[in-house]
Amino acid sequence: MRTAPTILHLDMDAFFASAEQASKPSLRGKAVVVGGLGPRGVVATASYEARVFGVNSAMPMAQARRRAPNAAYLVPRFGLYREVSEQVMGLLRALSPLVEPLSLDEAFVDLEAGGTAWDEASARLAGAKLRADIRAVTGLTGSVGLAASKMLAKIASEQAKPDGLVLIEPGTERALLGPMPVRTLPGVGPATGDHLRRAGITTVEELAEAGEDELVRLLGKAHGHALFAMALAHDERPVVAERETKSVSVEDTYDVDIHDRVRVGLEVQRLADRCVRRLRQAGLSGRTTVLKVRRYDFSTLTRSETLRGPTDDPGVVREAAARLLEGVDTTGGVRLLGVGVTGLADYTQEDLFAQAQAAAAGEPVAEEHPGDEPAEVAATDGETAPAERRWPSGHDVRHAEFGHGWVQGSGLGRVTVRFETPYSGPGRVRTFRTDDAQLEPADPLPLVERRPEEADRLPPGPGPSVSAVGTHGSGPGDHVSSDPASRPKSRSGGGGDATSSP
Repeated sequence: MRTAPTILHLDMDAFFASAEQASKPSLRGKAVVVGGLGPRGVVATASYEARVFGVNSAMPMAQARRRAPNAAYLVPRFGLYREVSEQVMGLLRALSPLVEPLSLDEAFVDLEAGGTAWDEASARLAGAKLRADIRAVTGLTGSVGLAASKMLAKIASEQAKPDGLVLIEPGTERALLGPMPVRTLPGVGPATGDHLRRAGITTVEELAEAGEDELVRLLGKAHGHALFAMALAHDERPVVAERETKSVSVEDTYDVDIHDRVRVGLEVQRLADRCVRRLRQAGLSGRTTVLKVRRYDFSTLTRSETLRGPTDDPGVVREAAARLLEGVDTTGGVRLLGVGVTGLADYTQEDLFAQAQAAAAGEPVAEEHPGDEPAEVAATDGETAPAERRWPSGHDVRHAEFGHGWVQGSGLGRVTVRFETPYSGPGRVRTFRTDDAQLEPADPLPLVERRPEEADRLPPGPGPSVSAVGTHGSGPGDHVSSDPASRPKSRSGGGGDATSSP
């Protein structure tokens, strides 16, 4: 392990919720909860004001509403979050070529590889400058941990939350880790933690005292060896800048179980189209189509079909997903559906046989639709059913007379909008009919207002991009990943700069 604290771990503070507060002046300093708002929705991120009431990420949204009934509940805006994430990652890449993103709001940086830091003083200076730059560019705050290894840097950033910097001095690691719970260490989840607790091991110090042989007996060879090394503060993992993307997938959880087989089929087709859009945005193609079905009793079935060559043709993926669905019993009801593509490549081998069949039958080859939703299903009288305009809570709108605003809520044919921007004070609230022709969806505004001359100095902004390890797509269930999907975090801690001491 290196002898200087030149590994930096950045974790943005309550990222989704903080971005919403920065975007909406009327919500600053108030409890904000971001996530799925349906009966089966879960919390993605809660602001620190909401956490006071016991609202945490991954909590069922119904439980969050009981704990904080007066909080603002918003649907995620992943386009905005990706834009801000790209700005932050641009700042990190200016520090070093070795940046390892873990999610939209979290990354490791090897400062030594970039010549940015070589000792405690230079590392602290780099961390402080990064925090200031993030605030200036995005208007948000991030917590920074500095240490001689990735494990310790992540622990330091946890201690720094919110909006702080903590540096762990080399030589103090064992004393710092000793009294911490075993769950502090990477790879120790609830099951492993309970297993160790039953063996009388609750702290990292007790873990080290148990010895390597005992941990191997309790946890198995690989896990036991790794955990003992971490208990001794040994972590030789390097910062890895690039990781191979392994899969692209999208999924939806439904508020009410779907029983109608035709509806299930249409949902699978829609998900297949969304998956291919994500695939094309990433500049990838794939050989294996995967269908995921979670039934009414929470049993989850996964089926896959592998083609002769990689494709990014939406028609081919739709047909494969439909064939997979034929072998799944959905009569009891479906609560979740997902479509994914694996076996990825950066080139496409067209399915000429499938296209030739379509041409021979006089059918058009399937084309990709530009929107997220499929074309409306024809009504029974042969005419196209009018699409009901949807206004998700928290999403941006623009009114021809009143300008830019965001949706506070909708229902019963009405939509309530608060007209304000990130650069204004709290705005006025007005209510309109959901079909008001002067009201239209809008793109999010930047969180920090820019002068034209500043544009060329900004880090890369929004656009189709794929994080090295997990990028949320156009909906809550969209993933481009090589590691487990990114998950919002819920933490507490003190702000400011600090240096750890035993």
